[in-house]
Amino acid sequence: MSAKSKVMTRKTILLFALIAGVAAFPLAASAQSDSVPAWVKNTAGWWADDQISETEFVNSMEYLIDSGIIDVSSQNFGITELTIGFIPSEKADELSPKAESLARFLESEFNGKVDVKIVVPTNYEIIIEGLKFGHIDAAFMDTGPGWIAHDRANAEVVMAEVKKGKVGYYATVWQRADSNYSSIDEAIGNKVAFTSITGSSGFVRPVGTLVDRGLITVEGDDIVALKKALDESFEYHAFGGGYKAALELLLNGSVEMSFGSDIAPEKYLTPEQQAQLKKVETLGLVPSHVFVASNNLSDKTKQHLVDSMVKLNHQDNNQILKDIYGADALLPTTAEMHIGNFGQYLDLLPGIEKATFEKKNYDIPK
Repeated sequence: MSAKSKVMTRKTILLFALIAGVAAFPLAASAQSDSVPAWVKNTAGWWADDQISETEFVNSMEYLIDSGIIDVSSQNFGITELTIGFIPSEKADELSPKAESLARFLESEFNGKVDVKIVVPTNYEIIIEGLKFGHIDAAFMDTGPGWIAHDRANAEVVMAEVKKGKVGYYATVWQRADSNYSSIDEAIGNKVAFTSITGSSGFVRPVGTLVDRGLITVEGDDIVALKKALDESFEYHAFGGGYKAALELLLNGSVEMSFGSDIAPEKYLTPEQQAQLKKVETLGLVPSHVFVASNNLSDKTKQHLVDSMVKLNHQDNNQILKDIYGADALLPTTAEMHIGNFGQYLDLLPGIEKATFEKKNYDIPK
């Protein structure tokens, strides 16, 4: 075979590959171009009418590929199924229909070539193990579990929720309006209320702060040791089970301080109840919920997933996101950027990982 014939054979193969690819996937303009130039749109027609040669047509297609106007690589994502996990909830039957809207949206973003499945497990252990072993490809998670998934399952935190323009809320110590505490340090030896043992602002940040300051000493490496340290550090402590319940324990005089978020009173209490409270101290920012991706996904697929999720910020798609957890937007990020500083408090509390695995429900600040 002559050199010229070899070139034409290669180009002919490319031609048929391009035709097959165009039949399966719509052409997409590159990010650098708002639209495909008019002369390109007519090229295929000219070739079909024998107004240009096959060589000229193939050369024009090669140009489009080389310039990025046609992305042939996007035709194959390397997967046929994508499983998205959601924050464990007792109300899975209410969440699932809303999550299905996201599934259909993502299927369209993957050109109908990837089936998207939604799972709402009963605990975080299922999600984290699923991310680790490739049974779950991506998931919405609370801050603590997201850090554990990053640390233990090598999952990548790729996005953070934005609510009311913020990517977090503030862990806050509350007291009654007639009290005069000025620091969380005064909680030691006192009566206090937490939200839950895995609550980010209602337990992890405040207790982690006290451990970091040397005011609580945990002798051991499991949840038993942590609970013993709580018994020894406070005159009395209770887990309300949520923001509202923890604040009500403060209002009815059962405790002297309650731990939670800065927005909890406004969200859960009446104006009259809010007037009966004031802050002791604001401890710091607790990162918002995250969206994580399994390390088993290819970089290309992961990036396409993130790019697709960003489109939920657009007005036409935003209701899908709002219906799920009330988030206004999703912001691309990393574990270190979004959770990093908060992760140190988790690391100070032995047994939290096991408690996180076993916990079924989480307070979801909105």
